[in-house]
Amino acid sequence: MTTATVIPEATDISATDYCVFGLATCFVKNDGEFEQVEIFEPIPSAAIAAILQGIPTSYQLICAKNIGEIIKGNSVQIPAEFPENSRVCDNFKERAIAAVRTYKNRPEAKDLVAIDTVKKDLNYSLDKKRVLNVTNVVSTEDNVKQHTHTHKVL
Repeated sequence: MTTATVIPEATDISATDYCVFGLATCFVKNDGEFEQVEIFEPIPSAAIAAILQGIPTSYQLICAKNIGEIIKGNSVQIPAEFPENSRVCDNFKERAIAAVRTYKNRPEAKDLVAIDTVKKDLNYSLDKKRVLNVTNVVSTEDNVKQHTHTHKVL
């Protein structure tokens, strides 16, 4: 018996594979002002373990689903548990493939959030803003000055 693959680029992933998705509060900087956006994105298993241990997170809610419910053909279906104004994250398909594989490698992580379960009791915090369109400009002042003997054989 063969299982149907959801993503042609990832033949190891079937429609019934498990993944956790989250609704993250992020920000986009436009003309010096920050605009708040709600992002729907897959979450890898290592992040879920940390989030459920109570670290501050930008996730308002998380929900476990089968990947086949989310990716249908070339489109992404945001589940009804998430608000209508949710946006799909950049590189969703690639990130979903990577996240699904983390749950395949650590099957015990599937016990943290049951399938079709929504968790809202997270340590939601916006103290550290996730800015999506930030660019890091490196300057010569960023260079670390090294001691003169660092690369010398003494």
